[in-house]
Amino acid sequence: MSYNISNDDFGTQSSREPSTGYIRVLHAVPDAPNVDVYANDDLIAADLAFGESSDYIPAAPGNYIITIYAAGTQENPVLRNTLSLEDNDVVTVAAVGTMDDMGLLAIPDSDMAMEAGTTMVRFVHLSPDAPAVDVTLPTGRLLFGDVAFKQRTPYIPAPPRTYTLQVRPAGTSDVALTVPNVTFEPNMMYTIYAIGLAGGEPELQGLMLEDR
Repeated sequence: MSYNISNDDFGTQSSREPSTGYIRVLHAVPDAPNVDVYANDDLIAADLAFGESSDYIPAAPGNYIITIYAAGTQENPVLRNTLSLEDNDVVTVAAVGTMDDMGLLAIPDSDMAMEAGTTMVRFVHLSPDAPAVDVTLPTGRLLFGDVAFKQRTPYIPAPPRTYTLQVRPAGTSDVALTVPNVTFEPNMMYTIYAIGLAGGEPELQGLMLEDR
């Protein structure tokens, strides 16, 4: 599967019968205002605040111009880029970085098989000023190691239950963030995002989303 965001010109969508995919939008730029997000001039997320995500929306394969404006406006776009979507792709399009250095990151969701009764979980680092991090249990047991900004981990299986997770600068025992009461339900796939700022406001925080 291919997920490309580039500055290329908008391409012509396929004329063949499409297989429906899905797109959702995540606002992860800590110093940006609420935004409206358009795909090929169709509004797909309205008044989205930092830390919020849209619902998944169906989308046929093809190229989409993704344009982000300050909420309530359609002038002077904050960001514009293109997204290439293939058959049956399920993608979270995240606005990442800071207002001075903002970009779009296409994150493929639910891209591996799951055994019945288990939970699949992964981690994505979207804090623009945080170093590479480890994600652990309070015991220090490593779940995801040395994840840098904009990187995502593979999904891993986890027994369905409630956990406390900790985010630590990679290779250290220092705890930068504790995320309590994270409940994994069976037969679900989740992504845990680190968003916010390690050294400013809004503070570093964890956000868990269900993946389609």
